[in-house]
Amino acid sequence: MEERHKRILQRNRVNLVSDLNPSDMYDGLLSKGIFTQDMIDEIKRSGTRRDQARQLVRDLETRGSRAFPALIECLREKGQHSLPDLLLAGEPQSQPLPLPVHVRPVVRPLPVYSHVDTSKFESNQFPNFIVWIYCGINACFSFMFSQSYKMDASPCGHCLIINNVDFEPQSELNNRTGSNIDCDKLERRFQSLNFIVLVKRNLKQKQIRQELSALSKKDHSQCDCCVVIMLSHGTEVSHNRFPGAVHGVDGPNVPVQLITNYLNGQNCPSLQGKPKLFFIQACGGGERDTGFEVTPDEDRPCIGGTDDQTDAMPMSSSSDSLSTPSDEPDARATLPTPSDILVSYSTFPGYVSWRDTQAGSWYVETLDNVLEDNAADNDLVTMLMMVNHEVSQNSAKGLYKQMPGSFNFLRKLLYFQVLPCQRPIQA
Repeated sequence: MEERHKRILQRNRVNLVSDLNPSDMYDGLLSKGIFTQDMIDEIKRSGTRRDQARQLVRDLETRGSRAFPALIECLREKGQHSLPDLLLAGEPQSQPLPLPVHVRPVVRPLPVYSHVDTSKFESNQFPNFIVWIYCGINACFSFMFSQSYKMDASPCGHCLIINNVDFEPQSELNNRTGSNIDCDKLERRFQSLNFIVLVKRNLKQKQIRQELSALSKKDHSQCDCCVVIMLSHGTEVSHNRFPGAVHGVDGPNVPVQLITNYLNGQNCPSLQGKPKLFFIQACGGGERDTGFEVTPDEDRPCIGGTDDQTDAMPMSSSSDSLSTPSDEPDARATLPTPSDILVSYSTFPGYVSWRDTQAGSWYVETLDNVLEDNAADNDLVTMLMMVNHEVSQNSAKGLYKQMPGSFNFLRKLLYFQVLPCQRPIQA
């Protein structure tokens, strides 16, 4: 597809995903040689109407110069005149579209199959290495365009936010001024993504574990996803899979590895095969990142302010967390294969995480903005890369840097629901 047509589709992706009826397009795009039947079947398996529309538009961009005019023609054939008018609004009138596709020779590309029929290669007509290359390419494309998670339940799922602000004197931890700003932003954001949001404030270590245990005991069978957000001081601990730990207001910590363990397939059967998302706004350790020198075009003015604080604590031994016998029968000290889990950290393990006392943390502010601007069109992993990039550009006190990141064990693409307007759902 020509670059100008790709830009038109990308610019109008929100309207296409919202208004396009993919089932009306399949026969026309098949008869015009744009898609094969196998490709259409793959799009149909991608999920809801919105998922199919999103996948159809994405696949169109790979189908050559005839794909865009074919889409316009199919839309008009089905009486969907508003979408063609919208797409062609930016087209220069002095440059006519290519001739109608039905009068051009049809050059059909090789179809992409999920399972290749290798019997076609049993003769000696093709060398073995060509067969291997063909199968490998098809397997790669099949993986790249695998279906996305089902995310159309209403409500989509539960979201637990634990916001620790006021720490007890014996904890020797400072109060986290500005964290309430983060909490309010994320509460509104996940309500707008059709989650039931429950906020718990100033929890001790044992209370954190009790809330996670209660969440794991809920019936999630009618939900498609579950989210846990931790806003607290953090530290570095020994771990097997997920680094870091978050502190209760009384001082003792709960390892991230244990937090994720409450919702794994073994301890929460109704979430098996469903995405479980964890967002950790806490330090991963006490080290401060001074960054490294870059070329002028990579640099930009410092964004952090004089009120920036960290959520750091020195490295903690894991003996006070992982090895302590649990008082809840569903907690586990080890984590089975962490499928369908994503843990997003505000900072790289071992480093501090910066928080502005007036505006909230860099990570949460950026995450909220990225979700607001991009959740209608982009998958979660893509948006988290946007967050990583934006936060990496900030500087605290003109010197210190921060690099978010994630441990991603999702098996499919994840697209959030975006409600037309925010409407809080009662927990």
